[in-house]
Amino acid sequence: MEFTVAGKRVFAATGGRAFEATGGRAFASGRRALLFVHGAGLDHTVWMLPARYFANHGFSVAALDLPGHGRSEGPALATVEAMGAWLLAAMDELGLARAVLCGHSMGSLTALAAAGAAPARVSALALLATAHPMAVSDDLMNAAAANDRRAYDMIVGWGHSRHAHLGRSTAPGMWMAGGSLRLLERSRPGLLHTDLAAVNAYAGAPAAAAKVACPTLVLLGDSDRMTPSARGRAVADAIAGATTVVLKDCGHMMVAEQPDQVTAVLARHFIGALGDK
Repeated sequence: MEFTVAGKRVFAATGGRAFEATGGRAFASGRRALLFVHGAGLDHTVWMLPARYFANHGFSVAALDLPGHGRSEGPALATVEAMGAWLLAAMDELGLARAVLCGHSMGSLTALAAAGAAPARVSALALLATAHPMAVSDDLMNAAAANDRRAYDMIVGWGHSRHAHLGRSTAPGMWMAGGSLRLLERSRPGLLHTDLAAVNAYAGAPAAAAKVACPTLVLLGDSDRMTPSARGRAVADAIAGATTVVLKDCGHMMVAEQPDQVTAVLARHFIGALGDK
């Protein structure tokens, strides 16, 4: 589906079912609103499997393309704080008084910033492959600034576990590393650097985490070299009552590496937080 935020076109995938606006209520026709937010240089397609699952299990789903990503108009936003504010504005445009937020990597910080800025508007929160600080290496930052494709190679190399590089996909014939590489190659020039600079500079995670007032899941990979689990646990420790789950033999690109496991953990969290209605 398409809608506008601040006059700019936004695209969101809905998991194969029409998104039901709430008209200002928390839920529409018994369906709970769930917004997915992707990571740096990526787009809505990373959420294809979980979006379809939840769209068919009681949720109105919107897997968003952030500004400048995928099929959404730019420019890309330069700070995580701006991304969080944009996410709340997107909720306004969709008629959502409240929503469940689920973000991966940069998207996790975006969701966290939104939840910290407007705690009453977030009914449940899931932060995947999150960290504080979310530091970016100089080599990666410099390559991204130069629009050097080595930046994509670094992310693909560091972002997948050893098992993913060996091709252990549960979907026969799927090349996980190659899929991530092609997705990054589709991004617009300069976009990856803008995203990486935003997460590298973000210092607001502790303050936002202290304000979160909803059931929160922090989902980490034990083989994540981009956002190491120790830094993810630091985020969880700052959120009252947060639940931490660590996936075994899983890297940063966890939705690609272990889609069934990720979806199952998310389903348990959201149903436990909201009730099986």
